Amino acid sequence: MATTGKVIKCRAAVAWEPNVPLMMEEIEVAPPQEGEIRIKVVATGVCHTDLYHLFEGKDKRGFPTVLGHEGAGVVESVGPGVTDFKPGDKVIPLFLSQCGECKFCKCPKTNLCDCSWSSKYYDIMSDPTTRFTCRGQPVLQFMGTSTFSEYTVINQIAVAKIQDDAPLDRVCLLGCGISTGYGAAVNTAGVTPGSVCAVFGLGAVGLAAVMGCKNAGASRIFAVDINEQKFEKAKVFGATDFLNPKAYNKPISEVLAELTNGGVDFSLECVGNTEVSSNDFLQNKILLTPKL
Repeated sequence: MATTGKVIKCRAAVAWEPNVPLMMEEIEVAPPQEGEIRIKVVATGVCHTDLYHLFEGKDKRGFPTVLGHEGAGVVESVGPGVTDFKPGDKVIPLFLSQCGECKFCKCPKTNLCDCSWSSKYYDIMSDPTTRFTCRGQPVLQFMGTSTFSEYTVINQIAVAKIQDDAPLDRVCLLGCGISTGYGAAVNTAGVTPGSVCAVFGLGAVGLAAVMGCKNAGASRIFAVDINEQKFEKAKVFGATDFLNPKAYNKPISEVLAELTNGGVDFSLECVGNTEVSSNDFLQNKILLTPKL
C-alpha cells in the first residue's frame, strides 16, 4: 500500500482530560515497529469501560488518550518480524494479549498475559509507549487498542485474524461484549445441562450470557431487567422467563427463590452494579460477575 512505512494522518476522537467530552482531531499514526501491526479500523462499539475511564476513573495520568477497545478492521501494514498477518487481513484487536509463552498464557485457568499493558499499567489503562501524536504531543492508546481512531497500531500478540467474509460491523462486538458474556456462562461459570440460570441486565453482555447459557444446555434462563422492551430480544437468544424487578414489592432474589424452589444454579450479573450483586448473591447458589 502507498502508506506503508509512512506516518498516516487520520481522524480520531481524543479524550484530552477526564470528564470532558471527546474532541474529533487529526492525529498522526506512526508506522508499526518490530512485532506490530497497523490497522484501518472499519467498525467499533462503545463499552462502559470506555465511559468509566473518561467519567469515573479520572486518573489524569491516563490522558490524553484515544478510547475504544471493541473494534474490527483491516491490516494496512505490518512491522518487522510479523509473519502471521499481512496487509488486507481482516482482524479484531484484543485488549488482552496472548503471547503464548508466559506462565499465564500456558495456564488454562487464566488469560492475563504477562506481556499485556494490564500487568503493569492497569491504573492508567494504557502502556505509555504510543504510536499516536496530536498537536505535537503523545496521545495514549487506551487498553492497547484505541479503536476510536481511523487507524491504530497494535502488537501482533493482541490481534486475532478472522475469516475474509466476516461482517466487520457485527464481529467488532466480539472484541469485548459478546466474548465477555458468553465466556462468563460457558467458561467461568461452566453452566451445566439442565441447570437453571438467571441473567441480570440485558445489554450486549447480558444477551451474550443468555446465549451462552442456552448453548450450555440450561433448562430455564431467567432474563432480569427493568426495561421490558429488551425481553423479546432476550427470548430470541434463549431466555425462557422474564422478570422486571420494579414489578414486585420484594427483592427479586426472593422472587427467584420462590419460582425455583430455593434459587437458581447459576446467576450472572451483567449490569456492573454492586447493589445488584449483593442482593443477587443472598438467595442464589453461584454468582458470576463477568465484567468489572
